[in-house]
Amino acid sequence: QLQLVENGGGSVQPGGSLRLSCVVSGISLDFRAIGWFRQAPGKEREGVQCITSSGGVLTYADSVEGRFTISRDNSKKTVYLQMNSLRPEDTAIYYCAVRRNFCSGLVSSYDNWGQGTQVTVSE
Repeated sequence: QLQLVENGGGSVQPGGSLRLSCVVSGISLDFRAIGWFRQAPGKEREGVQCITSSGGVLTYADSVEGRFTISRDNSKKTVYLQMNSLRPEDTAIYYCAVRRNFCSGLVSSYDNWGQGTQVTVSE
């Protein structure tokens, strides 16, 4: 059974760091892209970054450029999101999702989602 499980969320002060992980089970990650999305209270879910099966990266949220880094370890079937220099506006529930082949910033184009992990950035 296909399952995505996110871990690593928590509460940090501005300027702090967190590393999220997304463990995928039940499918092969060959020819599949993994995306990280986030949803803040009262806002729509938005794409953050995505990584293809070959390691290509796309960034969808301009505000995370230079601060967030997505990576994957295919042997562990895990995708990571390293988040540095966190800001209060990064506060959201972070989700990972999987789709075939190429990355996309469209929420509706992803086939399966994790349950999400809360990230809170505050003093």
